[in-house]
Amino acid sequence: MIHAQAALNQNDALKAIEILQVSTPFELGTSRPDTFIPTLCPVYLRGEAFLLANRGSEAAVEFQKILDHRGIVKNELIGALAHLQLGRAYAMQGDRVKARAAYQDFLTLWKDADPDIPIFSAAKAEYAKLN
Repeated sequence: MIHAQAALNQNDALKAIEILQVSTPFELGTSRPDTFIPTLCPVYLRGEAFLLANRGSEAAVEFQKILDHRGIVKNELIGALAHLQLGRAYAMQGDRVKARAAYQDFLTLWKDADPDIPIFSAAKAEYAKLN
């Protein structure tokens, strides 16, 4: 995950996707209750890499995978952020209806968030452009 994030930080989406392929067979594994091991983070990073590579449909599959496995994600931040990223993936595909729904889900989850949080204000601005 660290190498993939480094590749994303360098805007090298294809390298990040390649690095994360090795984790695919294990991505639905869960962490032990006595340790903190982020679950489904490789899936989230792969989704981000697909977004960076302008591959919206593949990104949507990854973020939907997170939403489909909420029991694994529990209360990790990527559970909420997957809604936003799914909205971005649908917007990239030109599916405004699904994009609006995903953005609404994210904004509902974050309705009490500090309005100055950059990702929250960006999400509100992106959602406004969809309407």
